[in-house]
Amino acid sequence: MKKLLLLLLLPALISCGNDQKSKEDLENNRETDSLETEKEMEFKVLDSRNISQDSLWAPFKSDLAQFSEEKYNELKPLIFDINIPEIQTAIKNGELTYKELSLFYLYRIQQFDRENELSLNSVISLNPNLLEEAEKKDEELKNAAENHPIFGIPVLLKDNINTENMATTAGAMALENNQTEDAFIVQQLKDNGALILGKANLSEWAYFFCNDCPSGYSAVGGQTLNPYGRKIFDTGGSSSGSAVAVAANLAPVAVGSETSGSILSPSSQNSVVGLKPTIGNLSRGGIVPISSYLDTPGPITKSVIDNAILYSAMIGEDKKDAASVEVKNADFNLENQNLEGKRFGAFKELMEDSLYNRAVQDLKDLGAEIVEFEAAEVEMDNFLRLLSLDMKKDLPEYFEKYGGETGFSSVEDIVKFNNEDSIARMPYGQSLFTGIIEDSADNATLDSIKSDLSAKGKKYFDAPMKEHNLDGILSINNYHAGFAAVAHYPAITVPMGYDQEGAPKGLTFFTKTSQEDKLYQWALAFEQTTNRRRSPENYE
Repeated sequence: MKKLLLLLLLPALISCGNDQKSKEDLENNRETDSLETEKEMEFKVLDSRNISQDSLWAPFKSDLAQFSEEKYNELKPLIFDINIPEIQTAIKNGELTYKELSLFYLYRIQQFDRENELSLNSVISLNPNLLEEAEKKDEELKNAAENHPIFGIPVLLKDNINTENMATTAGAMALENNQTEDAFIVQQLKDNGALILGKANLSEWAYFFCNDCPSGYSAVGGQTLNPYGRKIFDTGGSSSGSAVAVAANLAPVAVGSETSGSILSPSSQNSVVGLKPTIGNLSRGGIVPISSYLDTPGPITKSVIDNAILYSAMIGEDKKDAASVEVKNADFNLENQNLEGKRFGAFKELMEDSLYNRAVQDLKDLGAEIVEFEAAEVEMDNFLRLLSLDMKKDLPEYFEKYGGETGFSSVEDIVKFNNEDSIARMPYGQSLFTGIIEDSADNATLDSIKSDLSAKGKKYFDAPMKEHNLDGILSINNYHAGFAAVAHYPAITVPMGYDQEGAPKGLTFFTKTSQEDKLYQWALAFEQTTNRRRSPENYE
């Protein structure tokens, strides 16, 4: 059983979602993670040495000085742990303005995020024009007939997503001055009326940088911490800051990105909802890449309804992204929560997990049929090489098409820059980047690797789905993210509870390409019936 479980976990753990370790280390870590939760994690670097608090807060100084604690407490019942439709209702009823909404989150970020005993280090930068833009939304609301639900809602972006008035760093000091235009999905958000709150910390270079980096560390942003167990529970990666900020109510919603596990991992480990869409449903244009074959942005939120709203605000065909498509099923029917007759596959190897077992029973109670099956033993050979070879060609393309005046054009350039000051720029090393340089395989080899892995990933899911006539497959956290990545299958994770030590876990649904509408229906039914998410105690 132990060997089988390791095979299930491995593809998710050799990707952007987790650092590279030996099979033995992975197995040992999985077994001991829950047993050592009271022992504080040790980090080489905790707080950022590269964020100036004075500069960060200068644009908001006068407004925050007038935003009293009394005002904050008055607004809190209208905003804290409240979903987007409810916030919009409060605004339309005159109980709240978009500027007050933005000030509320700025107040919480200032209170909780950095340089205090509860600091989380989840935010790297703030939009200096946020309050001015929020005031405009308040004015526009008076004349607007109907807006997208994202209108006026502050959105936090993972800091590998280009924005026009904040540097896009990917957490790397090499990109501290990477001033760019908006990424395609950012322009879509703005066109639908969203406010850009700021940029979230991340595992540097989306967790494809070094073997020994902890989740959530970047040279620019410092070490992101999990609000459910600060310095005790792992944040997951690489969209660490996005998930942590949403979990701690430092942002209403956030955007992450995933190559293999980087949305599912931090979302589940911080008790929030994360969608990894089908590749191409959201544009990757203007996002610092790992792999153009596997990369996708995706929404991270506290509720399924907010997730669907944020996702729908970003869709749209990007002519400059070869994989981009026009999404046909974005009008989600979230009224139908009937799971009667739906068939889900449950891994026998995971049924020993009490939270997973309970979640499976919850779905049965909702009318779903559950088929337990044994996972096939599939070796994901060359997964790491796929990422290395893709990044070797995709990062230069980003610099050429989307990057600012950084002076860099390749992975080699970044490695040389980091070597000039290794302690500040790469305290955990840069072994994955040096591995990229050392791999000299040609395009034919890369194409062959992609074809082989894609076939294995699809077979891994398709075989049990066909044999048992399944609608979807159930997992935990990002355990099977690697298989879904190469299969180009979407997934959503929803909070399913907390283990005996208090660590969050998520129930993760997988299904076939472009069936996000089904994922949302299943996830909403589970969420609204179980209502298992709770806010981290110290951040209320």
